[in-house]
Amino acid sequence: MMPIARGVVVGAVLGGLLVGVGRAEATPGSDITAVTLGQAQIPAGVVPFVAGTDLVVREITIGPGGSTGWHFHDGPVFGFIRSGTLTHPGPDCVAPVYRAGDFIYEPAGEWNVHIGRNLGTEPLVLDVVYAPPTGDPLFRDAPAPDCA
Repeated sequence: MMPIARGVVVGAVLGGLLVGVGRAEATPGSDITAVTLGQAQIPAGVVPFVAGTDLVVREITIGPGGSTGWHFHDGPVFGFIRSGTLTHPGPDCVAPVYRAGDFIYEPAGEWNVHIGRNLGTEPLVLDVVYAPPTGDPLFRDAPAPDCA
């Protein structure tokens, strides 16, 4: 086999292994869309003792039977249920239910793995403000906890 062809084959195999590992651990969302409505950055030092923070406002819609997948956030998240019903199990697998008009707060940290589910028959619409450290993603996929 020619060196270039061998490199392509080895790269494809290794890439496939890495993709397979990610799928085994992550729990992807389903029937979910998000529209970014606005974003801003608070530079480090503007608020004393606070590192830089991104603020991102999104409208999230989860169809009936859909979910966010298990994930966590590097910064706090504040949400408002505009319509529908959100079932929201956390790391202890207790599943509080939030309805239209309710607010929800999600603390930051890998310890707070959770999933948002729409177990209802109508779309779930959320208005969400993310506040991760500057440059961090809005969420990180995570495996389901042992109790799930």
